[in-house]
Amino acid sequence: MAKNHGKQIKNDAQYEALRDKGMSKEKSARIANSPKASKKGGQASDLGSRTKSELLAEAKKIGITGRHAMKKEELIKAIRNH
Repeated sequence: MAKNHGKQIKNDAQYEALRDKGMSKEKSARIANSPKASKKGGQASDLGSRTKSELLAEAKKIGITGRHAMKKEELIKAIRNH
């Protein structure tokens, strides 16, 4: 049974599974709290199919600095590795 992490984590079981895989607390929480978490087994839509504006918004949401100077491919890499 998944540990209850309180209101800040919406999907406790998914959060714990991600932490067990070695992901950071921040990244695990972001994925477990994502509204798209249930889609495709926890994966959001393909980053390559998003516009640069959508990628900039995602980068801003997760706190990536220097995002406006990045090309689309660099944004995708930064988001994936954050």
